[in-house]
Amino acid sequence: MSSWGRNNGEQSPKKNWSLEEARGKLETYCSYQERCVWELRRKLFEKGIQGPAVETILAELEASGFVDEERFARSYARGKFRIKRWGKGRISQELKLRQISSALIQLGLSEIDGDEYFATLDREAEKKWEKTKEKDAYKKNYLVTHYLMSKGFEQDLIQEALSALVSNENR
Repeated sequence: MSSWGRNNGEQSPKKNWSLEEARGKLETYCSYQERCVWELRRKLFEKGIQGPAVETILAELEASGFVDEERFARSYARGKFRIKRWGKGRISQELKLRQISSALIQLGLSEIDGDEYFATLDREAEKKWEKTKEKDAYKKNYLVTHYLMSKGFEQDLIQEALSALVSNENR
């Protein structure tokens, strides 16, 4: 089991880290994936580090470039859009959960190309439309809309995509 994990619900024999050890482990944690301050605070709390020590470690990690909230927001938005095909609403909600500022959320969302966004929405709508076996067109429209909204796409864009899909289907 990794040094981060727990063994069968028991805590590892060495729960508390020294400041130097915590910084080293968090540098490794930040090295293989972008992290935000919120995630690092949670990790430090899990390992019993609280108070001024947390701020000291976070300040050192920010100063040395291991953690950067703007870089995180941009990377997170690009990744969730391209890999999971999430809409801007879902990405924004998840970034808020991680206590990223509104300004940085907007910077993150600016990483998403408008044309690529609409093309992704169209593809997702078409795939879901084909998979949905509902015969009643109204119910089918509702199910597909609900699915796309759960992925974080905006209602007006969904309606536009579905209207185009239905009109192409009726030709």
